[in-house]
Amino acid sequence: MTKRNPQVYYPVKNGFSLDMFTEAELRQIHNATLETLATMGIHVTNEEALDIFENAGAKVNRSNGRVKIPSYIIEEAIQSAPPELLLAGRTPEDDVVVGDSRVNFTTFGAGVKIYDYETGEYRDTQKQDVADTAKIADYLDQVDIYSHAVSAIDAPRENIDLHEAEAFLNNTTKHCMHIDLTCGENAKKYFEMGAAVAGGMDELRDRPLISALVCPQSPYELHGDAAQIIIECARAGIPVNVLSMAMAGATSAITIAGTLVDHNAEVLSGIALAQLVNKGAPVMYGSSTTIFDVAESTAPVGSPEMGMCNAGVARLARYYNLPSYTAGG
Repeated sequence: MTKRNPQVYYPVKNGFSLDMFTEAELRQIHNATLETLATMGIHVTNEEALDIFENAGAKVNRSNGRVKIPSYIIEEAIQSAPPELLLAGRTPEDDVVVGDSRVNFTTFGAGVKIYDYETGEYRDTQKQDVADTAKIADYLDQVDIYSHAVSAIDAPRENIDLHEAEAFLNNTTKHCMHIDLTCGENAKKYFEMGAAVAGGMDELRDRPLISALVCPQSPYELHGDAAQIIIECARAGIPVNVLSMAMAGATSAITIAGTLVDHNAEVLSGIALAQLVNKGAPVMYGSSTTIFDVAESTAPVGSPEMGMCNAGVARLARYYNLPSYTAGG
């Protein structure tokens, strides 16, 4: 038999993957993002966030809320954000480390309608449905993180997010990501709930059992509640997933590369805000960006184009060495 010595460099591809962009194309998207944020800027509707950006050297127009962010602020934020995060569970067996090329799975939400499995009725989701979906996720080995899958429509509007947190925190030992916090004050109450489970705020900071997700408003807006939740998460050391929901052909460019410039600007402005509040604050680079279905006037989360956007987002996150989160199927 012919002798074949080991090769010095022999990369192996285990499974299917999709490389949307080359390194040169990623640099173009990054540079276009920096130019966009520095020249056009982003609309911010939160006074405290305006103060934070202005004190850091951004050009802030108080009359219209336009914030032009110099490139160095974005570059420094990318460098100071942690490349990996611990999303802790109640026990080490439920711990999840996100970052690099690790793949984890979470539930997706938050649905507002459900087919009742007992009656077959198509109805509004309720607080009990939040609890039930958390129990199911707790049982399934394939689910690493619980993002609340449905909304508690029957709960009071002013604190629906806290009712949802009560429901899922009492029904799973896995890490919980709240994807619908309503305001900064309720975010702090959510942290208190997590601290009660963890044994205190210091314990929660060391082993974050909970995290949050916020969505900038596309195109190019960091609205008041989202900005405040980012600020409060950064102060408390709670991981925050900054997730854009741009729609190609509606709130962003029709091309995927153009859409990712919009997406990138929205996410990086949120990450920059977190890092300006607390350098090294735990953040995730998130995406639920998809296309706009003109015929149905919807944002389909199961479209092939969304998968392509997700592949581009994952590559951008790895380009920045940031943990990523992509939504949809």
